[in-house]
Amino acid sequence: MTAGVRLRYAVSPDSVRGASTEELRGRHLVDDLFVDGELNLVYSVEDRLVIGGAVPTAEPLALRPAGPVNTERFLSRREVAILHVGGGPAAVTVDGERHELGDRDCLFAGQGTESVELASGSPDQPARLYLVSALAHRRCPTRRVSMDELEPTVLGSAETSNRRRLYRYVNADAVESSALMMGVTVLEPGDTWNTMPPHTHDRRAEIYLYFGLPAGARVFHLMGEPAETRHLVVANEQAVISPCWSIHAGSGTAAYSFCWAMAGENMVYNDMDPVDMGALR
Repeated sequence: MTAGVRLRYAVSPDSVRGASTEELRGRHLVDDLFVDGELNLVYSVEDRLVIGGAVPTAEPLALRPAGPVNTERFLSRREVAILHVGGGPAAVTVDGERHELGDRDCLFAGQGTESVELASGSPDQPARLYLVSALAHRRCPTRRVSMDELEPTVLGSAETSNRRRLYRYVNADAVESSALMMGVTVLEPGDTWNTMPPHTHDRRAEIYLYFGLPAGARVFHLMGEPAETRHLVVANEQAVISPCWSIHAGSGTAAYSFCWAMAGENMVYNDMDPVDMGALR
């Protein structure tokens, strides 16, 4: 079943100053995405991104229009990337063609796709599938890509506690898209920071999904303007909506992975504005 669509409005920097913990979490943190037998969607007005969590059990789950996506089909004016983030094997059927997905595999479906169905290989081991969708102005072909096919960019060092491997899935070098960029960053065991110094990018919003965290572990996600920073305490399989004006960095109590996704004015990955450490408050 599709369990409705939650709507998140765009927020200004002023909304962070003086906000309570619950207000910050209500505006920026997304929880309860992954529920057995359900497809849950969240529509963010930030660059009109839609994220979702699907856990198919006995029956397949269909991606259908809902909430502000008021078109004949969900992908009439959109494209979507579907990432396998845990559980057993999955099968995603796009316009009648079946695609098998295992751990960290991704499937992209372009604008104009008529049907998308998500299923688990076994109801006893349901797959956990993360969806990210952006508006699109042209159709790009359906593509499946695995993490093993991608050449990671190795960043950071042990001295700064941020050794990590960055995999660009939906990107000009791997899977062509109209507007969406998506990838996965994996921290090495013993390393904690996902990026520091941080950056902003006024030309696009970004959404992080943290996953692969052990039970009881947490990530402290930093957000806000450089001189007005705040934090969110994030658990496994929770997402953070990061407006274009906000920094986005974090440190975890254990190694973890996160899926980053962006859409906006520019599709060049390293189009970002670094923040000097001395400017952070």
